[in-house]
Amino acid sequence: MKKLLLIAAVAVMGANVNAQETKFGAKAGYSLSTLKMKADGQSESSDPMHTFYVGGLVEHKFGDKFGIQGEVLYSPLGGKVDETGAFEGDFDGNVRVKAKTTFGTLLIPVSAKYFITENLAVSAGASFGIILTANAKYEVTGGAEIPGELAAEFGLGDKVDIKDQVNTLNIAPFIGAEYALENGLFFDARYNYGVSNLAKDSGDGKLTNSFLQVGVGFKFGGN
Repeated sequence: MKKLLLIAAVAVMGANVNAQETKFGAKAGYSLSTLKMKADGQSESSDPMHTFYVGGLVEHKFGDKFGIQGEVLYSPLGGKVDETGAFEGDFDGNVRVKAKTTFGTLLIPVSAKYFITENLAVSAGASFGIILTANAKYEVTGGAEIPGELAAEFGLGDKVDIKDQVNTLNIAPFIGAEYALENGLFFDARYNYGVSNLAKDSGDGKLTNSFLQVGVGFKFGGN
């Protein structure tokens, strides 16, 4: 009887060890990023900015249904504005105003995963973004001619470093889904909802960055 119990215990321990699996991988894809400004009870969103992300990941499974995943990604996030209209003052006349704000961001997403099937999983977690660089570019065309000294003052047509006006940490909770093939190739998508105020000295206002990610990757390793 003791021998049978010992064999059973060893078998259970072996099953638990085999059920745990660690994989490493790389991923890259497309991001659709927007900025939202809230102030005085009103909110306004930028036009979406089309960009990319690239990086690596590690996934650890606990049994067949649950797992955790950590990633390190780089993505230039932000938003843009492209409007045409009549502006008073120095920009008098019907002009086109274009503005683009870019945050070079190191993303560290951490998520819990639930495997609906062996190949299909859903996830939820948070992405911790560290803004490494921040710049803005403004262009004004059409209408009355823009005085040269005014263009120089606002840096029209040139990239302007705004890192000192931006908070470094961008926290964005997310939900997502992933479909993996037997050969290690996988496809995933997630939506990240920005909650951190990125604007320094914004008073009662709040500037947030949310972004959609759709990509492809490859995982290797196991156990």
